[in-house]
Amino acid sequence: MPYLSSRGQRLGGDGRLTAALDPHDQGPQDACGVFGVWAPGEDVAKLTYFGLYALQHRGQESAGIAVSNGRQILVYKDMGLVSQVFDETTLDSLKGHLAIGHSRYSTTGASTWQNAQPTFRPTADGSIALGHNGNLINTHDLAQAVADLPSDSGELDIHARALESSTNDTGLVTALLAHHPDTSLEERALEVLPLLNGAFSLVWMNEDTLYAARDPQGIRPLVLGRLDRGWVVASEDAALATIGASVIREVEPGEMIVIDDQGLRSHTFAEPKPKGCVFEYVYLARPDARISGRSVHEARVEMGRELARQFPVDADMVMPVPESGTPAASGYAEESGIPFGQGFVKNAYVGRTFIQPSQTLRQLGIRLKLNALEHMIRGRRIVVVDDSIVRGNTQRAQVRMLREAGALEVHVRISSPPVKWPCFYGIDFATRAELIANGLDADEIAASVGADSLGYISLDGMIQATGQPADNLCRACFTGEYPIPLPPESQLGKHLLETSLSTPTLGKALPVLNNP
Repeated sequence: MPYLSSRGQRLGGDGRLTAALDPHDQGPQDACGVFGVWAPGEDVAKLTYFGLYALQHRGQESAGIAVSNGRQILVYKDMGLVSQVFDETTLDSLKGHLAIGHSRYSTTGASTWQNAQPTFRPTADGSIALGHNGNLINTHDLAQAVADLPSDSGELDIHARALESSTNDTGLVTALLAHHPDTSLEERALEVLPLLNGAFSLVWMNEDTLYAARDPQGIRPLVLGRLDRGWVVASEDAALATIGASVIREVEPGEMIVIDDQGLRSHTFAEPKPKGCVFEYVYLARPDARISGRSVHEARVEMGRELARQFPVDADMVMPVPESGTPAASGYAEESGIPFGQGFVKNAYVGRTFIQPSQTLRQLGIRLKLNALEHMIRGRRIVVVDDSIVRGNTQRAQVRMLREAGALEVHVRISSPPVKWPCFYGIDFATRAELIANGLDADEIAASVGADSLGYISLDGMIQATGQPADNLCRACFTGEYPIPLPPESQLGKHLLETSLSTPTLGKALPVLNNP
């Protein structure tokens, strides 16, 4: 039976919102975006809104903001895009001096209101709200640690509430942090963070302090910025630029940052072992971001140049699959000397649709995202550049569109190597059995999608384009070599903690709890 979200949007029987183009054709789904600001005297709710707006590409299923005025925390969240969840009236009601925000794509836990973030938990002396980008791989151990927490004498059973209301790793972390009856939240965090295995960039807060932390491998990005009257942390520096904050530096792997009225202080909770996600350079991050000092846009352009060197072809036009393929396509055109052109028109307002087309409508060829520009394509040999191939369904549809528009030849070039392994650190690829590169080589994939030729950039060429040492990058989705040892398969199910939700939750704003 379908559920209704708090905005009345129709969800599928498993609680998932319908996909933007075809729910049966999912590509690599983005990680989440996190944002935090400590800035007395500023409109922190609106700063967080605009920060999340800049991070919308990292998660489009739900969005939320938590704000504190020093006495209480209010959390407001819902399913949908940032612009759908918040309006002027809502933001004006969120008053305070510090806030955190989150835009979510679910990599663990069902896509339901209960799993929207920030999470919220009462504590012995206040409350805590938390947002998480990444994916933990030791949820089995963390669930046991939460179950082993001593009960709070019937007044406030934090761990029971956490297990009942959360179906993801973030809820477990929140419960562990919230249980600190004999110590400060800061000291408790230094005890909990070393227990977490996997990828995490965290922002959390109590009534008066902003916290941020990054896993020892630094798999997911996190940056620190400065406002005239405060501090900001965000998944990408592009969000800092959006709100007029200056970039200070990246949060280091294994570092926790604490910001309050005493200023900023830093703790190292684990030895840094950098293994940043290489797919951030390929696809996840905004092109105007910088990661480890390297422009993401320039890295993608260089990937395109290298593709042209490795897989040249006689053609009349190089075109991107917008928007993710545009920088690499420009690099390919620049290196090859083949003119660059736009062969696809993207619907700028497609965002996310909550209406699932029926099989009949799909057979009619509904094209919500892209349409071909026939006058640019007819009678030409086309090189089409994209960032990755997952199942192959998307490329098959694109090649068919180009053929129907009159392309003489279609040559596909991909700015990442073949994706052959699942990600357990925060990207939701298809299952390994569904990854087309596991069963077919490049020539067979070309035939499958209907292309005249197909070229993937080499692993070394992609890594070189990032400007980072290979040993500092996680390449597990391409090589199967995971930088953080995985637990037994029986403990690793991506949706291990999902529960069957029998009734929808219709309220959006969580209760405001006063400090004792």
